[in-house]
Amino acid sequence: MRSHVTPELDVDPGAFPCAPPADLDDSAVIVEHDWRSFQAVERMSNHWDRPGWSNQQRTYYWMLTFSNSAELLHRAEHCQEALQHLGMDPVPADGLHVTMLRVGAVDQVSQPQIEHLLNLGEKMPVSEFQLLAHPLAGSRGAVRFSLSPWRPLIQLHAALSACGQQARIPGGRPTSAFRPHLGVAYNNQERSAAPVVDAVAQLRSLPPVALAIRSVDLVELRRQGRSYRWETARSLRLSPATPLSAASP
Repeated sequence: MRSHVTPELDVDPGAFPCAPPADLDDSAVIVEHDWRSFQAVERMSNHWDRPGWSNQQRTYYWMLTFSNSAELLHRAEHCQEALQHLGMDPVPADGLHVTMLRVGAVDQVSQPQIEHLLNLGEKMPVSEFQLLAHPLAGSRGAVRFSLSPWRPLIQLHAALSACGQQARIPGGRPTSAFRPHLGVAYNNQERSAAPVVDAVAQLRSLPPVALAIRSVDLVELRRQGRSYRWETARSLRLSPATPLSAASP
């Protein structure tokens, strides 16, 4: 059995965008919603100004990673070069990721809990799916690709959250506040958003990149200077997608 129920997304002042798009499956609606939300930002904040984070901290996260997607890497590099004059911190080629869900600090989650979590994850009712990464929009602290559709990502987030609850692991924000995105460059200073929005607008005509999501990674994440790095604890394969039935003759 595969998960078909999509949890409701709430309006959340702590999320960006605060409100979800009107349609979780329509790429045009999602991309336009992301762009309008970014256009409305007046001031960008320093992404790295985060109390509680240090170079010594290690935290487990569920993430999607893309080291084998050459087209995505090339598109990200193209966008980073075009935005180089802004002085942002580009995401390294081997650091492109979609953060799915925080699991918990390494010193607060035991190894038996992690093994239990992984065992539960292997039984998740979630199948492989396809995404599109659309250039380009942003948030208060980063420039990023929009992703579509949202529905399979939300279903995966909900399934990972359910596994964490069963394993009695602290976990992260609820699925209702999840806003999927794929970062390209982190903003490293307080600044007016207008020059960034103008620069990003020049890249919005680039075609989207297709991504096949076949696995989700449990990683031990750390902050290294002004970038995120990680060690993969386990990569869980999602279930093969159910093939479409052949048309009747």
